[in-house]
Amino acid sequence: MARQLRVAAAQLGPIHLADSRGSVVERLIALLGKAHRSGCGFVVFPELALTTFFPRYYMENQEHVDAYFEKEMPGRETAPLFEEAKRLGIGFHLGYAELDGARHFNTAILVDTDGSIFGKYRKIHLPGHADHRPDAPFQHLEKRYFEVGDLGFPVWRAFDGILGMCICNDRRWPETFRVMGLQGVEMVVLGYNTPTDNIYHSEPVHRRMFHHLLSLQAGAYQNGTWVVAAGKAGKEDGYGLIGGSAIVAPTGEIVAQSITEEDELIAYDCDLDVGRDIKENVFNFDKHRRIEHYGLITSQTGVVPPPK
Repeated sequence: MARQLRVAAAQLGPIHLADSRGSVVERLIALLGKAHRSGCGFVVFPELALTTFFPRYYMENQEHVDAYFEKEMPGRETAPLFEEAKRLGIGFHLGYAELDGARHFNTAILVDTDGSIFGKYRKIHLPGHADHRPDAPFQHLEKRYFEVGDLGFPVWRAFDGILGMCICNDRRWPETFRVMGLQGVEMVVLGYNTPTDNIYHSEPVHRRMFHHLLSLQAGAYQNGTWVVAAGKAGKEDGYGLIGGSAIVAPTGEIVAQSITEEDELIAYDCDLDVGRDIKENVFNFDKHRRIEHYGLITSQTGVVPPPK
């Protein structure tokens, strides 16, 4: 009997500096209700879904920074989302800025149909810089505001399958998917906030979208897993985000993709057994991986060319 999970990627349009958490949570609840009416059992929300993408702003006052972080989850302002999910009997994935004591993480959680949190991931591949760059059109200060995640890439048995998580820039690194693939992952869910402009080198928007989708498709195919990616889109106070939320099959094919830069829900009936053939044949790790030749992957960080 096929294991079917109808999943939704809930893209968010712009969240501006003036938008309150309460108003954003109302938008998340509206998308949750739409997913429920569509027959979905699980919804994926974006990275840092409760606020604007604040790492674009340089801040020296730590209180101003901490205002973007959640000290508890659920908290007073996010509790209505959990309560509505429980009422509807629908699970979800949520990205947010987590304040754990004095530690700051870019975090995502998995929430069951009863409103309980059963999985947590903290972003590992932090992009950007930590110093102020006043000549740049905007900042990308994830390395300033977040610590590197300390939970690894775990997976969980849930929704009759094996689920894993990553966040934004993690999707560009094949190691992200392979570590979860080695645990038998059947669906990787993630949120992202990808700017339309690359402040480090010239890169047209269409290429940024191409690389975004390429990363999802390669990770899906090379590990025989579904990938569900929900992004932010549109211009937040004038700063663009690419959108392009997508659901990718274990074959690497895009089966659903957003078409707007606003709040938008895309959904698909995912057969969790579809990846079995790929796992047993093309990428049968047990038969074909040769780990004795992969030592550089974990022993070396940067590039070391051969001697001249």
